[in-house]
Amino acid sequence: MSKRIAALMLTMILVLTVALVGCSKKMEPKEAATTAATQATTMKSYAMSSKFTINELSFTSPEAQSDPSMDMALNMLKNAEMTVDGVYQLDPMQTEMTVGIHLKGDMAMDFTIPMVLTQDKMYVKIPSIPFFPMPEGIVGKFLELDPKELAEQTGEEFNPAAMDQAKAQQLSNEVINAIMAEYDASYFTDIDPKDAALPEGIDAKQVVQFKVTNDNFQAAATTFVNKALPKVLDIMSKDEYAGLMQIEKSEIEDLKSELASNSSEVTTGIEEAKKYLKVNQFDLNTAINKDNFPVYQSLNAKLDFNDPETKQNVKLSVTGSGQYTKINEKQTFAIGIPSGDQVVTMDQLQEQMSKAGY
Repeated sequence: MSKRIAALMLTMILVLTVALVGCSKKMEPKEAATTAATQATTMKSYAMSSKFTINELSFTSPEAQSDPSMDMALNMLKNAEMTVDGVYQLDPMQTEMTVGIHLKGDMAMDFTIPMVLTQDKMYVKIPSIPFFPMPEGIVGKFLELDPKELAEQTGEEFNPAAMDQAKAQQLSNEVINAIMAEYDASYFTDIDPKDAALPEGIDAKQVVQFKVTNDNFQAAATTFVNKALPKVLDIMSKDEYAGLMQIEKSEIEDLKSELASNSSEVTTGIEEAKKYLKVNQFDLNTAINKDNFPVYQSLNAKLDFNDPETKQNVKLSVTGSGQYTKINEKQTFAIGIPSGDQVVTMDQLQEQMSKAGY
């Protein structure tokens, strides 16, 4: 893949990042989106459900035409879905979620991966995967991962501050406000909740749409890179987040210097990408309830990239949605914290894998 496509993909990710953070009187759209994004970081508990679907994905180039593996990979990803359903509480820290991978096409398959996170450990249920069979003795058990032990094994020092969820929420709040401040009101519009295709049961006082088009794509990407990102780096360098980020101030300063010295090159790259990129649709709708929590979000994106020089063409269409319920209520954990013979350690996993010939 050419550098031009790589630069485009990075730009698309940056714009997507900006969109995703945006999300009882009725406020102005930008104010409502900013308030909802900030309010989301104050949630002490919630249940959530999300889905991301690749509706269309194609890549053509002179090289790809002679590579059958490319068609196979694209066919597998077309209409692929990823789902995440889970429950979260801040105190005591406990999260459980089930990630579902659903592949379509000639190699259709479905598998789910339940996970549990606590203040100091993570548990991942070992799935049965058709193309990568696991030893029968460990399938269905939870692999226990201890960040402290993993740090010791790699020769690094474990920092408990990295697990501070309250501090992480504070950091998220600052970052969101810094990014949103750089975007003017023209990116945000109100949508009548009746026209927003909200799922049944969603009670929204307001729906705000963040929209990127062909006309404002270049400005949105340039604003993120040249204005918002430097402010985000400034926030990350604060002493209060040193333990959480586990990044040296000198490293952040190096990033800022590199960003500043390459700003003109980045801007030129975005301008160049604009020549080949067509944003057919990029909308993120955020439904906000009476307490200003973002209770539902939906994303629709359709992008085309065509390079006449290399004859490389990419077409991508994705949809996504996420819903929060039971906000700040007492949660029910269906999985609980695995224990006893439900659990295998990393050493036990490696032993079983070795016996199976892996």
